Amino acid sequence: MTGIALSTPQRRNRAWVRTTVGVLLTAAMLFPVYWMINVSFTRDQDMRKSPPDLFPVHGTLAGYRTVLDEQLPYLGTSLVIGLGTVVLTVTLAAPAGYALAKLRPRGGGVLGFLLLAAQMIPGIIMAMGFYAIYLQLGLLQSVPGLIVADSTLAVPFAVLIFTAFMSGIPGELLQAAQVDGARALRTFWSVVLPTSRNAVVTVSLFAFLWSWSDFVFAGTLVNGGAHEPITLGIYHYIGNNNQEWNAIMATAVVASLPAAVILVLAQRYVAAGVTAGAVKD
Repeated sequence: MTGIALSTPQRRNRAWVRTTVGVLLTAAMLFPVYWMINVSFTRDQDMRKSPPDLFPVHGTLAGYRTVLDEQLPYLGTSLVIGLGTVVLTVTLAAPAGYALAKLRPRGGGVLGFLLLAAQMIPGIIMAMGFYAIYLQLGLLQSVPGLIVADSTLAVPFAVLIFTAFMSGIPGELLQAAQVDGARALRTFWSVVLPTSRNAVVTVSLFAFLWSWSDFVFAGTLVNGGAHEPITLGIYHYIGNNNQEWNAIMATAVVASLPAAVILVLAQRYVAAGVTAGAVKD
C-alpha cells in the first residue's frame, strides 16, 4: 500500500468539514437573494434602520401590490418574448444539430468553429448591428425584432448542444426508420426529435433565461416602445421611484420566480442534456 487508509472517524470528520464548508459557501452566494426578499417585505420607515432587521419584523405587502398595479404589462411582454425565443431557437437549432451530427455536411467542422466564435462576440456590438438593420426595416421597438435578436444569443449554443446529444443516437435506430420508408425529414421529426427530449428541454430553458434576463438588446432595440420587457420595467421603475426600495425588490422577486420555477422543474432534463456527448461508449 502506498498510503495509510483513513479510519471511519477520520472519514466522518472530513465529510462534516466538507459539508460545513459547502453550506457556508451556499449561504454566502444565496444571501443577496435572501436580502432581496427581506427588503421586498420591509416598510419604508424601516428601510434606513441601523442596524437593519435581518427579518421583516413589521412586514408589508405594499411593494407587491405596486408590482401587480404597474409591472404586469412588462412581465407579459417578457413572457411572450421568452416563449417566442424558445420556439425560434429550437426551430433553427434542432435541424442544424441533426445535420451536423448525422448528415455530416461539407464544412461541418468550420461551421462548428464559427458557432463557437459567435458566442464570443460582445452583445453590445451585436445590438448596434441590429439597430442599424432594424432602423432600415422598421423593426425597432417591436417584439418580433427583439425575439430575433435574443435568438442570436441562444442559437449557437443550442446547435452545439443538439449536435452533441444527437451524435449519441444509435445509427441503427435511424437505419430502421429508413428501412420502414421514412425519409430524412420524417426520421428527424418522428425519431430524432422525440429521442432528443433532454436536449430540447435544455435548449429551451437556456433560451428562455437568456431572453428573460436580456437588457442590452432590450435597452437598444425596444426602449421607449409600447411593449417593453421586465428588465426595462425594473430600470424605469428604479429611475422613477428610487426611494421605494421595497417595491423595487418586490419587482425583482416576482421577475425571478418564472425562471426559478422552470429551472427547478427542468433540472433533471438539463443535467442529462448538458452532459450529452461527454462520455462515449
